[in-house]
Amino acid sequence: MELLKEMDARVDEDLLRQALTHSSYANENSDEGHSNERMEFLGDAVLELIVSDRLYRQRALEDEGALSSVRASIVRTESLGAAARTLGLGEMLRLGRGEREHGGQSKISILADTYEAVVAAVYLGCGLETASAFVQKSLHLSEREANGDVVLDAKSSLEQVAQREHHANPHYDVVCRKGPDHAPHFTVEVSVEGEIMGCGSGKSKQKAEEAAAREALRFMGIR
Repeated sequence: MELLKEMDARVDEDLLRQALTHSSYANENSDEGHSNERMEFLGDAVLELIVSDRLYRQRALEDEGALSSVRASIVRTESLGAAARTLGLGEMLRLGRGEREHGGQSKISILADTYEAVVAAVYLGCGLETASAFVQKSLHLSEREANGDVVLDAKSSLEQVAQREHHANPHYDVVCRKGPDHAPHFTVEVSVEGEIMGCGSGKSKQKAEEAAAREALRFMGIR
């Protein structure tokens, strides 16, 4: 990976290989190790810590709500997927035959998950300081901050619209939870004043709520 070479970050090849192994490949090749799902779980937490720490230090005058909105806009699926594309992770991904035939290497959700797994690999292999540098460079945080390129996440946008147009807050309900404890999958519905506006799924309640909010905004003709 060119960025890691530029940073002179020496990440163990086995860690990177696992980070680039989708569950579809691991299921078809059980003798070649595990998928990147556990690393994705860790990478998500490491990424949130790195971005939260940066925002806390650089935006001393903003409250918790504002910081949460900015953080969500930085770590949203679209941003992580775009970073993964720039890094060329799609070409490096180990995918099962069916997933590859269906364009899995270009799916934004798979790319975003892979990016999180790679963050975990850098963290495990080189420590938090190097992982922080990798995140800041790969997400171009300095440039985005300088250009004011931070937008509200879907949940914050929906909350603003709901309060402006309905004088109410969105309400989120988990309608389905599947999978084992270490790799759950949630489905969430969002409603405003009792009317269901959207439904979304994700590997955490937060991601499912964000997906539901995006669907609600599309339903309302806003995004």
